[in-house]
Amino acid sequence: MTRPTHILMRADRVLIAALSVVLATASAAVGAAAVYSPQTHEVEIQRIVQPVVHTVVATVTTPISARSRADVVLGQLVAEHRCLSEVMYYEARGEGAAGQRAIAEVVFHRMRHGNYGHSICAVVYEGASHPGCQFSFACNGQLAEPKEAEPWRATQILAARILTGEVTLADTTAGATNFHAVSAQVDWSGMERTVQIGNHVFYRFNHSHAL
Repeated sequence: MTRPTHILMRADRVLIAALSVVLATASAAVGAAAVYSPQTHEVEIQRIVQPVVHTVVATVTTPISARSRADVVLGQLVAEHRCLSEVMYYEARGEGAAGQRAIAEVVFHRMRHGNYGHSICAVVYEGASHPGCQFSFACNGQLAEPKEAEPWRATQILAARILTGEVTLADTTAGATNFHAVSAQVDWSGMERTVQIGNHVFYRFNHSHAL
């Protein structure tokens, strides 16, 4: 058992290293999602403590080294990848790739509009510390439940491909910032329905309403 175990551990390390390289190359695609200012002496890091997002502001008395800056940026990229994976998994793991891409679109639309947060994690976990959060899984206890291994792995791969631009989001939701399950009875005045994808119905704000 020693040799196969050693080989698997080495393969896992190679996979982790490869994913790190892939995520590092995503900085241009993530752009607005990973906010980082290397000229300041305050580093703002979003730390996920399930199911709540905590923001930690650390005051640095000495200049940040290039290696430290790289570590912070890489850490942000990894966190953004996990947050995108989680929202896609919990909201649409049974909806196939098309359904998961639609959920990713909603996250990026919200970031672009700016009223929901300026990073993937900020958007996904907005309001997670109390009932009524933006994405129900963030505050209803689902995060504490074990993930299904294969669907979770597939979702992580799809999220990485989206962040690197290998999979392009084609705006199939027509600018939607909100959605609900078809089984839900929702009255969203001031919003217009755009499309139904799988078991989700998507909405965007009317042009006459400010976001």
